[in-house]
Amino acid sequence: MQPRVIAVHRSGSHSFTKYAEEAVTLVPGLGVQGDAHSGETVKHRSRVARDPSQPNLRQVHLIHAELFDELVEKGFAVFPGDLGENVTTRGIDLLALAEGTILRLGTDARVRVTGLRNPCSQLDRFLPGLMAAVLDRDAQGQLVRKAGVMGVVLSGGEVRPGSPISVEIPPAPHRPLAPV
Repeated sequence: MQPRVIAVHRSGSHSFTKYAEEAVTLVPGLGVQGDAHSGETVKHRSRVARDPSQPNLRQVHLIHAELFDELVEKGFAVFPGDLGENVTTRGIDLLALAEGTILRLGTDARVRVTGLRNPCSQLDRFLPGLMAAVLDRDAQGQLVRKAGVMGVVLSGGEVRPGSPISVEIPPAPHRPLAPV
């Protein structure tokens, strides 16, 4: 199955969830037009409090729809946009991508993956137990963060549900994703 965008979201305020849109526009070096997290420097409140001059490595948040499938099976009524992502994907293992992977969303937009979303306690305020449900352990006992990936916009364009996704793997050596 060709990887696809299944939903797009944005919010002009720092709300936990984002609202479904027919399309969003990605702006190079900024993020999702009209989204509270758009900008060259950090917009996440806790990061702004520490150092507002840091580069914004979290311009676009992507989550795989397969996570929502897993959460619903565990009894959590959680659906695209509920966890604050801008782009919900299907058919691509976002968590297995290397740092620096470029995702082409639709015909023009390109996002460079910068790292993992580090789940926070807001998840439990949204639904008790959700934070633990988006964390796991691999065979070696290492923590696995399943709440999606973050990226920066390299080239802009419109992204809408149904847009195809293509993957450009960076040159070796590949670095695994770490929280950003």
